[in-house]
Amino acid sequence: MNIKKTVFALIVSMLILNTNLKAQDQDVVIDKVVAVVGKNIVKLSDIEGAYNQVRRQQGISNAQMYRCQILENMLLSKLLVHKGEVDSVEVTDDEVEEQVTYYLNMELKQYGSKEALRNAIGRSYDELHDIYFDILKERYLAQRVEYSLTENVKVTPGEVRQFFESIPQDSLPDVEEEYELAEISLKPKVSVTERERVKLELAQLRERVLKGEKFAMLAALYSEDPGSANKGGELGFFTRGEMVSEFESAAFALQPGEVSPIIETQLGFHIIQLIERRGNTINCRHILMIPKVSSDDLLQARIRLDSIANQIRLGNITFEQAARDFSDGSTRLQGGLLANPLSGSNRFYRSNLKDQFPGISIATMEEGEISNATSFKTDANQDAYRIIKVLRHIPAHKANMIDDYDKLYNAALNKAQQAKVQDWAQRQIRNTYIHIDDEFKDCDFQLDWFDNASKRNQ
Repeated sequence: MNIKKTVFALIVSMLILNTNLKAQDQDVVIDKVVAVVGKNIVKLSDIEGAYNQVRRQQGISNAQMYRCQILENMLLSKLLVHKGEVDSVEVTDDEVEEQVTYYLNMELKQYGSKEALRNAIGRSYDELHDIYFDILKERYLAQRVEYSLTENVKVTPGEVRQFFESIPQDSLPDVEEEYELAEISLKPKVSVTERERVKLELAQLRERVLKGEKFAMLAALYSEDPGSANKGGELGFFTRGEMVSEFESAAFALQPGEVSPIIETQLGFHIIQLIERRGNTINCRHILMIPKVSSDDLLQARIRLDSIANQIRLGNITFEQAARDFSDGSTRLQGGLLANPLSGSNRFYRSNLKDQFPGISIATMEEGEISNATSFKTDANQDAYRIIKVLRHIPAHKANMIDDYDKLYNAALNKAQQAKVQDWAQRQIRNTYIHIDDEFKDCDFQLDWFDNASKRNQ
């Protein structure tokens, strides 16, 4: 049995705890400590919660093998934590609290309120906070130790080739059809008149709140933030660094119940009301109003972009030069070359094209072809138009060194990093107190946990 992923793949999967917590309640696990590494324990419920999650997601047949693999990942995690504790690796409560808030907000957005969250999971918001805090603090500590072990690991092109050649030909992974794309986008400017109209309307709403009307009611009626309007504008707890800077500065300056002046961000205009402050986190309501680009301005942007596309097709200007000269997009200095936000690479899988580029039939385009101007929403939810060029089409294929070097490099690097961590762990095992319950004595671990554990248990 191989440890196929670093320990953190398992830890991250356990962070969304509602599956684990409900599984523990439904399956009625009689809990006990099944392993100890240093002074850090692994409980049976930890293993069963993770196992139930994998079982639901993947469907598995060899239950004990997976439980053994989960336990070995947890043992490795606890060994990294133990090393971090011995070496006094610093993890501050503030940085942990920031991530705790992020995950709790995910839960609140899913369930809508603290009461609904408690009813669904069977634990209060504060209980979940403490559970998340403990897991995340261990996660940070283990990550920092692992990073210190692997930060200098490198692989050469020759090692990437050796890695590729070590894969049996009949085991080479299939790579989905991919595209490399470039974009030119135009964002019409909002008129001064429209901006003033929105500010006046928002100022009138602010005045109504100051005269006693409920902020939450007005947010539900008028806010253009679809994620919070149906919750009375409530955003949930957040800490510094999670919101755009202008919004954050205004929100953290408020006292509970106070309403901010009108704030402009890249999203539009806001008024904010502070609900509650808890340590370094706050909970706010807001009303967002977005100035609209006129239909005439949008039409002019489309006409102009179609004209640019025709000039490119006629050979009067290259796509790359047109992107640098005319595009409003962030990629204009790269000649419009797009990066895929889902992977960080400059390739897009065919299966995601419809979601990422609605209205453009990229899969039917040839290399070098340019689309007509098509409307879309920018990251700041602004109306805009864009044209797309297919730079390269890579058909579905078996992985190879020419088309998939980056993927193979990352796989080879990951393997080298895992080997470094496992070599380190094998040495650490010899000098660390380890106990493993007899229930798992038949596990075929990759590392020699039992060599130490058996001596300690005698």
